[in-house]
Amino acid sequence: MRTQFSPMLSMMLLSLLLSGCATDPDGKKVLILVDDKQMTALGLSAFDELKAKTPVTADPAIQNYVQCVTRKLINELPPEQNNQAWEVVVFEDQTPNAFALPGGKVGVHTGLLNVAQTEDQLAAVIGHELAHVTYKHGSQRVSQQLAVQAAGEVANAYLGANGQQRNRMVDAAIGIGAQVGILLPFSRQHETQADKAGQLLMARAGYDPGQASQLWMNMMAASKGSPPKWLSTHPDPEKRMTRLGESAPDLLPLMESARTLGKSPGCR
Repeated sequence: MRTQFSPMLSMMLLSLLLSGCATDPDGKKVLILVDDKQMTALGLSAFDELKAKTPVTADPAIQNYVQCVTRKLINELPPEQNNQAWEVVVFEDQTPNAFALPGGKVGVHTGLLNVAQTEDQLAAVIGHELAHVTYKHGSQRVSQQLAVQAAGEVANAYLGANGQQRNRMVDAAIGIGAQVGILLPFSRQHETQADKAGQLLMARAGYDPGQASQLWMNMMAASKGSPPKWLSTHPDPEKRMTRLGESAPDLLPLMESARTLGKSPGCR
């Protein structure tokens, strides 16, 4: 059985991976195994579930403020994202967090407003999250997980073993190895990519790109610790802050150009 089915399953896996080759906005090859309709359905379902479980702020001033900042950034997105209907919801949650989902959904926690102390800093966070959507990072993450799952099926057939011994071997070779060696590093790569694209987006909207670095200074001050760097899904905070600070001066002309066109902070 091992020699009969392993080549066939391996070819199926290879065909699956080759069929999912796509290109991101930077022109880099990425793995996309799910289409936009599937990701939109996942995004809408997840957002509906969040709204059902998490209280939405009753403060219209906060809601209007966050929606205003988000709209300024959405206006700078490519047409395919700019023209869709977006829903922005502020949740009553004290964790400093925000997210954007396929299907035009943006969520912001009230706790983020304690860390993002200015409109520019809030734009830095939301711009970052919108960049995840424009780069289809969610699709890439789902695709990576599907590829790992398929690889696990190949390994199961190839080993031709049964019971606990087979499970331990597959977990060691595919599970833990893929988690640390494939999935998490890609996630850190996505975070760095979204940092860069989000900072560019905020400058195009007339926001100060230097405030992206300041935001992470605030995050570090508010944090009581972080997980080990090598197992973190986010880049090292200090390196992240330094990188954003170094890239800001090159983006200032873009911010100034946007402001000459009337694009500037003014949501508060």
